[in-house]
Amino acid sequence: MIRGLEHLSYEDRLRQLGLFSLEKRRLRGNIITAFRYMKRATGEMERDSFIRECSDRMRGNGFKLKEGRFILDSRKKFFTVRVVKPWNRLPREVVDAPSLEVFKARLDGTLSNLV
Repeated sequence: MIRGLEHLSYEDRLRQLGLFSLEKRRLRGNIITAFRYMKRATGEMERDSFIRECSDRMRGNGFKLKEGRFILDSRKKFFTVRVVKPWNRLPREVVDAPSLEVFKARLDGTLSNLV
C-alpha cells in the first residue's frame, strides 16, 4: 500500500496513480494480442482464427469481426470469442494503426475515456 492513499477507494487510488483497473488491463492485453495476431510484421491478415464481417454498410472501424454462435457455454470463454465485442467497438483510427506502438498509444487513449 502506498502511504497517503489508504483512505481512498480502489477507483480513486487507481485514478490518483494513473492506472487502469484489472478488468481494463486484461481487456487491453487481449486486444493487443488480437492486433498482433491479425496483423503480422508483414502486414498480412491472419485468416484462420478470426472471421471478418463482410459488409460495406458498417460504421466504426471498418474491420469488424464476426461473432459466432455456439451451443456450449464453455466456448464463450475462448480468446477468439472474448475479443470480438471489444474489438468491434474500437474506433477506426485505433484499428488502422500502422504499428504496434501506435496501436497501444491509441488504445490507451480510448480505454481512458471509458468509465
